[in-house]
Formats: sequence, C-alpha cells, structure tokens
Amino acid sequence: MKKYLIVLTGPTGVGKTEVCLHLADFFKIPVINADSRQIFKEIPIGTAAPTPLQQSKAKHYFVGTHSIDDYYSASVYEEEAMRIIGEIHKTSDIALLSGGSMMYIDAVCNGIDYLPTIDDATRNKMKIRLEEEGLDSLVNELSILDPEYWEIVDRKNPRRVVHALEICHVSGKTYTSFRKNKKKPRPFSIIKIGLEIPRETLYEKINKRVFQMFEQGLINEALAVYPKRHLNSLNTVGFKETFEYLDGLSTLEDTITRIQNNTRKYARKQITWYKKDNDMRWFSPHNIEEILKYISKQSLLDVK
Repeated sequence: MKKYLIVLTGPTGVGKTEVCLHLADFFKIPVINADSRQIFKEIPIGTAAPTPLQQSKAKHYFVGTHSIDDYYSASVYEEEAMRIIGEIHKTSDIALLSGGSMMYIDAVCNGIDYLPTIDDATRNKMKIRLEEEGLDSLVNELSILDPEYWEIVDRKNPRRVVHALEICHVSGKTYTSFRKNKKKPRPFSIIKIGLEIPRETLYEKINKRVFQMFEQGLINEALAVYPKRHLNSLNTVGFKETFEYLDGLSTLEDTITRIQNNTRKYARKQITWYKKDNDMRWFSPHNIEEILKYISKQSLLDVK
C-alpha cells in the first residue's frame, strides 16, 4: 500500500494548530511538529507552542522536547522526523507534518545536504572569536578558506559566516563542498496543504496573539531565560524585543508594537516562500471538508 505524508503549513497565526488537530483526530494519527522554536521546553509562550490541552487531543512530536542549551538543526530534524514518519507508516498509510518553519519542512520534503556535526569546543571557539575579533575578521578568513561561498554568502549575517567557518575547521574541507542541493528520494508521496486567510485578518490575529502572549506571562518567561539570551535558540522574534525591554531600552507599549510588526514581517516572508511551491494547494482554515476531499483525491484513500 502506498504511503503518504500530509504537509500542513501556512504563515504564523493563520490557524494551523486547530486544522492539524482536526486532521489528526480524523485519521487517528499523531502530529509531527515542524517549528524550529517550539521544540524548546523553556519558551512555550513566546513560541505559541500547542497548549497542554491541545497536545492532549493528539500526540505531538517535537514540542518541548529539547532545552534551549541543546544544539539542534534542520539536518538533525530531517533525520529524526524521517525516522518517526517511518514508524507511523508501519501502522498507518498517512502521516501528518504541520508547522511554519520553512527550512524544517523543506528538510523533510526535499532533504538537505549532509553537514559534519559541530563539536562544542569549535562552536565556543568561534563564538569567542566573533566577540573578540568581530565579523569582518571572520569574513576575511572565509574568503581564504572558502572563496566560492564567500562570493555568495550574506557577509553581514554572522550566523551564516560563522557556520561556514565551523564546517571548514571541523572537516578540513570547504563549506561549498557539502552544498549539493540535490533532492533526496522519499519512500512516500507528499500532499502539501497551505492555509491562507485575507492579509488584514491575518494581521489582526497576529496583533491579538502578541497581546495574549504578554497576558500569559511572556515577560516572566523571557526573564527566566534572560541569562542565556546569547543562545541561538533565543535569537527569535518575541524574545529579542522583550530582552531589550528588560534592559530598559524600550517601553512595554513599544515592545508589543515591535513584536507585532516583526511577526507580520515574518509572516510575509513565509507567504513569499510558500507561494513559490507549485505543489502547494491553498485552502481556508475554515474549510475542513474541502481539505479532506483534496486529500482523498490525491491519495485515493477513503476519507469519508
């Protein structure tokens, strides 16, 4: 029997959680979460992670399973998600992946290039060098170690520059040599479903959700992880702005406004990314029946 993976995605705030819970209940399958920040157990409010009540309705993978101190990447996610999909397919013809992290979804659907694991010593060394030497020095080193990648990398982005240098130092090879960009075969067919609502409605929902985060205790959550604010896991919308508030650099009102603006900006980035995918079929999150009909048509499975 042929196997299928339903990929449910869309911009932040569009309503993915409720739709995926409906699908999970309908097919009696778990949810494979595809959000790069919701995996961290210390920050459920700031990442709008599924609540305990929502998680009680269906088993969720990759929600609160790691600490902000843990190293995690799209390549690790690909490996772990593929293993879980294989386990689900032993008892079900359909697996369900839902989330908004573009790189994580792409990792499962298309695969990403193998990259060497970066050890803690190398990571810490590069972090110290960035702080002491500055980005320009590391960019110059990259131009020597991997001139091909240096030509195309965003040289103002410290994460990308540092990561490329980490690969160079750990492997003794160029970062470019690992970038094959070749789509990997998958032992299942993929049904991609995107959720969309009018842009103004989406912005209203985002604005409301940011207010709710502060009502639920975002400041206290940020305060609890404040000593580790340098971690990459906290380099995300919601926490960057709240940390500046805790530093006394902005008012609460300005902080809320900035988080709303930056979240809307991220949503636009997600929409632009998804719209490039010609395999994506778009639905309103309120149109569950049409979504199920589409799944039935694509999979030839009886979903009545």
